[in-house]
Amino acid sequence: MKVKVNNMRELRAEIARLSVLKTQQEAYLSDQYRLLAEKVETPWRVVNNILSNVPGVGIVRGIASSLGAINKPTAGGKRDWLTRIMQLGLPLVLNRTMLKNAGWLKKSLVLLASESAASQVTTDRVDSVLSKVANFIRPKKNKKKHKDMDALKDEDAAFNFGVTPNEKS
Repeated sequence: MKVKVNNMRELRAEIARLSVLKTQQEAYLSDQYRLLAEKVETPWRVVNNILSNVPGVGIVRGIASSLGAINKPTAGGKRDWLTRIMQLGLPLVLNRTMLKNAGWLKKSLVLLASESAASQVTTDRVDSVLSKVANFIRPKKNKKKHKDMDALKDEDAAFNFGVTPNEKS
């Protein structure tokens, strides 16, 4: 829409009209965005509600989200890639080997217990344990240690080698 402005009063009126139009359009767009967000959010809430009751889904999500962040340093209390893999792999290994004939209750209890135990495993702890084991296995380099001895005395008897100075052959 093109409006011809002839004087200062018409210019100010046009600026006021455009600012009111801008405010109305912003309110309309924010309302439409909120409605769209509610429509999209509802199915996600239902899916997340269902998945929150399935054991192990959080671990799989954590591993999948951390695949891109493997090289990032871990902050205090955050789990790293080794912890997440241990949380997923430990229950699978236990269920396939030791708990083959166990019921679903035992398997789910092992899942919860191994998940909490695996959360204690971090790359820092594994690295420190491996370095301690390596230091224990490596041979120690013994440096020659000199015994503390008294200073030599300027006595002639010290260098006589069993021959007295009076005896000459």
